[in-house]
Amino acid sequence: MLKILGRRTSFNVMKVLWVADELGLAYEHDNDIGGAFGRNREAPYLSLNPNGTVPTVIDDDFVMWESNTICRYLCRKHGGTLFPTELKAAQIVDRWMDWSTGVHSPRMSAVFPPLIRLKPEQRDLKAIAAGVEAWGTTLKILDAQLGCTPYLAGDRLTLAEVCNVALIHRWFRLPIERIDLPNVAAWYERVGRNPNARKHCYVELS
Repeated sequence: MLKILGRRTSFNVMKVLWVADELGLAYEHDNDIGGAFGRNREAPYLSLNPNGTVPTVIDDDFVMWESNTICRYLCRKHGGTLFPTELKAAQIVDRWMDWSTGVHSPRMSAVFPPLIRLKPEQRDLKAIAAGVEAWGTTLKILDAQLGCTPYLAGDRLTLAEVCNVALIHRWFRLPIERIDLPNVAAWYERVGRNPNARKHCYVELS
């Protein structure tokens, strides 16, 4: 039985839950780890994942961490269309997965935690405004791509969407001043028609 450990409000956990449901996998989910739940810095969890991050996923006796690699593993093991087998097509999906981690997520992280998890008097409004501007500039890259293809890696939903949509959801739901990104907005609506995306990613911010 596949076991997924980590709070469902983490966008990294969201990815894995979405992929597992998209592939029709049976799994157990321990939600009460990370964030306000704690436990991720305790010895039993650290023995599985020395980073103390979520998610950790156990496939029988095989332990995994790092959400993007977990998503690829599940797709390679169980098939489906989320991750292509053809070399060049896979590289395009990988590109957007790595971009989500190396570029997109840091931009989001400059804005989301201070607005959602800090009290108003604790917030650095100038830093948040600068973060919003940088995030919007970064999202112009997505908007340009989505002006050419309906999904990030071409004509169908892939792990490129899985790794970016939860971040985009925060962009559209946070109380910030947003630049106009019509292609991103249409894509966000399009991906939201997927029931597993909506179940795990289109949720209340916390």
